[in-house]
Amino acid sequence: MKYCDGRGTSYKNGNSFDDCKKIAEKINTRLKITISDNGSMLWKQLSEEVDHDELVYKLVLKYLRRDGFDIGNIKNPQITVKSN
Repeated sequence: MKYCDGRGTSYKNGNSFDDCKKIAEKINTRLKITISDNGSMLWKQLSEEVDHDELVYKLVLKYLRRDGFDIGNIKNPQITVKSN
């Protein structure tokens, strides 16, 4: 897994911001299925899934919210399928 650093304009392993977005979209596609099957995922599990890469972590959360998942908050640090 390549790492991306969200600070400033430099990214780890020479990745551009667009590279990091592509990595996040790929992870997002896989996690949507996992979260739907299991009902939820803790933020800690998400951090482990993205190999503790802060930028990709934040992008995946953003994409999950965009796709209709409840990404939780500090009092409820888990991602769930949003109920209508």
